[in-house]
Amino acid sequence: MTGLHHIPDRLTTRRTRLLRSWEFLLLCVAVLIFIANSLASPYFLNAWNLSDATFNFTEKALIAFAMAMLIIAGEIDLSVAAIIALASTAMGYAMTMGAPVPLLVVIGIGTGLACGAFNGLLVTRLALPSIVVTIGTMSLFRGISFIVLGDQAYTGYPPGMKFFGQGYVWWVFSFELLLFAVFAVVFGVLLHKTSFGRAVYAIGNNPTAALFSGVRVNRVRFILFLLTGVMSGIAAVCLTSRLGSTRPSIALGWELEIVTMVVLGGVSILGGSGTIPGVVIAAVVMGLVTFGFGLLNVPGIVMSIFIGIMLIGVIATYGKYGNGVEFFPKVEPDYGQVIVHARGNISLA
Repeated sequence: MTGLHHIPDRLTTRRTRLLRSWEFLLLCVAVLIFIANSLASPYFLNAWNLSDATFNFTEKALIAFAMAMLIIAGEIDLSVAAIIALASTAMGYAMTMGAPVPLLVVIGIGTGLACGAFNGLLVTRLALPSIVVTIGTMSLFRGISFIVLGDQAYTGYPPGMKFFGQGYVWWVFSFELLLFAVFAVVFGVLLHKTSFGRAVYAIGNNPTAALFSGVRVNRVRFILFLLTGVMSGIAAVCLTSRLGSTRPSIALGWELEIVTMVVLGGVSILGGSGTIPGVVIAAVVMGLVTFGFGLLNVPGIVMSIFIGIMLIGVIATYGKYGNGVEFFPKVEPDYGQVIVHARGNISLA
């Protein structure tokens, strides 16, 4: 009589992997920060104050979703804040020419798309490093804004423009928060549930192997730069609407905060790993931190120092513990389904 004993092909359960994940750690941090803020300020738990807190991260998070996919693919775009400035300047100029609100929105998003295409062409066609290209275009795009505006500003946007950055869809839920939720789902599905997302991971892990596997590497990279440009254009529409004006210094320094948001969310700065849910949680964490500092009247320079320390700390943590997908990484062999027979013979199913 022969008995069969099945050895599982994984040594950890899904729950164990979840509890060991970077996303779970971030979620715990978000809860602790929420509790700390509620104890530090009596105004924090007010529903409208919590709604205001979302404005600290929604616009940046919109770009962070696209940036996450770009970094997973092994590239980066440091010109996103400058794209916002140029898109906002284009909208302001069109406004002075009498353009209606729908056209202003199209111009803002279209400018972002054009900037993303320009970056993508330089990287994919000329085979230039993306970090070098986008440092250059960062100066180029913002420089154009300074040339057009100088020390002036575009003001007096039409009343209908206010909705995108100041409007509410229901009670305390703003239009920007709705955009944040919708695009979180869209990019989550795109990265984790489609062949395009699998191609992004493949390129980030080994672009040469991906190319020989039939992945159109440069095409995927170009599309990712387009997505980053479009999301920067959408963020420009929201930010311009919320501020009600355009200055060449708009969104200055946002590229650092967006990259920090992405890396804090568990995306490896070297590419090849990361998740959209992690970026969502990281955006909330950074929003809670900056809003809490604001309620406590902490100077803006202290916030900048904190963000810089956070970026260095997270990257150092990855260097010690792994690629950031699991905080306590453990290499486990995949045995498949092993069948152990009564006489001691072992075979693979």
